[in-house]
Amino acid sequence: MKKRLLLSVACLLAVFAFCGQTKAYAVELEIKSKEAVLVSADSGEVLFEHNADEKRPIASMVKIMTLLLCFENADSGKFSFDDMITVSQRAASMGGSQAFLDAGSAYMAEDLVKSIVIASANDSCVAMAEHIGGSVEGFVNLMNKRADELGMQDTVFVNCTGLPAAGQFSTAKDVSKMFRELIGHKKYFEYSGVWMEDFQHPGGRVTGLTNTNKLIRQYNGCDGGKTGYTSEAMHCLAATAKRGDMRLISVVVGGPDSKTRFDENKKLFDYGFANYESKVFVKSGEAVGEAAVTGGKKDGVAAVAEKDLLVFGKKGEISGEVRISCDKVKAPVRKGDAIGKAYVISDGETIAEINLLAAENVEKATLADIIFKIAENW
Repeated sequence: MKKRLLLSVACLLAVFAFCGQTKAYAVELEIKSKEAVLVSADSGEVLFEHNADEKRPIASMVKIMTLLLCFENADSGKFSFDDMITVSQRAASMGGSQAFLDAGSAYMAEDLVKSIVIASANDSCVAMAEHIGGSVEGFVNLMNKRADELGMQDTVFVNCTGLPAAGQFSTAKDVSKMFRELIGHKKYFEYSGVWMEDFQHPGGRVTGLTNTNKLIRQYNGCDGGKTGYTSEAMHCLAATAKRGDMRLISVVVGGPDSKTRFDENKKLFDYGFANYESKVFVKSGEAVGEAAVTGGKKDGVAAVAEKDLLVFGKKGEISGEVRISCDKVKAPVRKGDAIGKAYVISDGETIAEINLLAAENVEKATLADIIFKIAENW
């Protein structure tokens, strides 16, 4: 009887302890904003969410998609950051946050994009939208098409700025998807960490720009983000932070005040960095094998990692071994050609993989090369 009583008491204590932990967890991540989500930028895994699929206006976080299209179109060669863009009257007359562009003046595309990243400039958004899409309306069509491609099923764009517009909405989770794509562009980070910038106008006038994302100065590891505010959307922020090999994305929508949106993003980051990690098994650019080459001036070419081979998970729970598979390739081989794969295997399953690329060119062997090789091995 005494043993049964002790066992019952022990079970009750275990239940109380578990309940206490659950309550503490909820208190630790108590969210006052309408929506919130924390995501691994490496894997896309959702680590925490609060009403993250609720459709709401997101104010200037709409500009995340505007910027994504700017970087993607520049990468594809549809325009250059060196292009000079003449500002229309429509662009120059935009209200809200702006760079105070002069209608009829020509600005470098890079400066316009930078002003969007740093200061959320509505006028620069319209100028870039007209340059890429032919018109704002054409650009908005591109925005919605890209949202569909990214699986943002709960998002509709009506403009490129996030200014109040009927029928425009998104969710915290959808914002994290487009922001994850945006931060995949390294050039974005050339601008996102700038705190203050003097914006030069063609006529010599200067507009001082200040970054709207205070976390780049307030939170260790934060190097990018996009704020937003309208009376309808309330206070919003999508931010990213990196510590060690792990990068996180946090999104807050509908905060009651500016301080809350920043504090709650910090809270989300704190939770993520305390409980998760990204373990790198192979570094980007690291040579990890060699692919055999037939018909080439060389018999092999080094295989290097296209990007970091990493696994994201809870701290202390990541394990696995690296396996390399290189193809037999035929010359000519060009530097950057995919010539194999690297895998992380855990419990017999592939949990991560990347492409391996040729480290150099290998030209096709000439007849003289073949004769010399035969003579050398004679």
